[in-house]
Amino acid sequence: TKATSLGDFTCTCMSDPSISKVGGAAQCTGDECEAKPCGDDQTCTDPTAMDAGKKNDFVCQCLSGKEATGKPADCNVDECTATTPSPCGDGQTCNDPDQLKTNDFECACESDPTVKKVGKPATCEKDECSTSPCGKDQTCNDPVKTNLSIGDFTCECGNGVKTTGAAATCEVDECGPSPCGKGQTCTDPDTAANKLHDFECTCDADPSIKRVDGPATCDKDECTLVPCGKDQTCNDPVKTVGSIGDYVCECANGVKSTGTAATCENDECSASPSPCGTGQTCTDPDKASNKLHDFVCACNGDMSITKVDGPATCEKDECVPNPCGMGQT
Repeated sequence: TKATSLGDFTCTCMSDPSISKVGGAAQCTGDECEAKPCGDDQTCTDPTAMDAGKKNDFVCQCLSGKEATGKPADCNVDECTATTPSPCGDGQTCNDPDQLKTNDFECACESDPTVKKVGKPATCEKDECSTSPCGKDQTCNDPVKTNLSIGDFTCECGNGVKTTGAAATCEVDECGPSPCGKGQTCTDPDTAANKLHDFECTCDADPSIKRVDGPATCDKDECTLVPCGKDQTCNDPVKTVGSIGDYVCECANGVKSTGTAATCENDECSASPSPCGTGQTCTDPDKASNKLHDFVCACNGDMSITKVDGPATCEKDECVPNPCGMGQT
């Protein structure tokens, strides 16, 4: 403007003619954010605000951090579906009432919708044992029944073995090695459940005789198997499978052996001197049975003359042969 006097000139901004100043330079910033082009809930930044010639380089930024240059940003974000899994977790519903805002989603317990939490999962009652996570015949315990303590349940076997957060592995067969002993069959009906002291002993000789958690009392006379030698007597003092090997074999002369046949052969004719004396033959007819006093003495001059358990009475003519000499009778 042509000045009529000193200091009365006017400076007007070319970018915005409404901005002017008399007697000095107007402040023409060119800040496009002054017009609020981004809208509510967004911040606006003009990196060339001091350069009025630059247009549409302002930046709009959402509260979530999402940006757009030269125009408002699209800030609509459903926080309930933006991530997988849901930020609320299992057993809860998620609702985002204002998708322009962040951390305003709401979690509500499905079991009780009145229990809610904004910006993080609600604390809901949850008993993990209700889904039977443990194996058969295992006990389940959930010490803290909330969704914030998932995996703290314990599974316990019948013998006390425990596992946290998973079914216990506790199979055991009590029959290996067999606790029943000889002559009995051992059966463990429930090895998977790991129940202790439930094994069953059954007598082989009589399967109707059984016992749980210990050897059965089975009648068994070992002498029926004739374990002793010929002409030996057998005695089984305790006739049960729990006393195998206690039978006694006894010879006729009183020699005994426990758990095995006795060794009792004896030839009475082997004594020195011979029990029959001179002029007789001694025979022991049954050495193997060790019968005493059954030896036989037979006269050498007449074998038909015999005696048992002692010398035979043999006729002997002392004049034959003639001991007197010639010319004598």
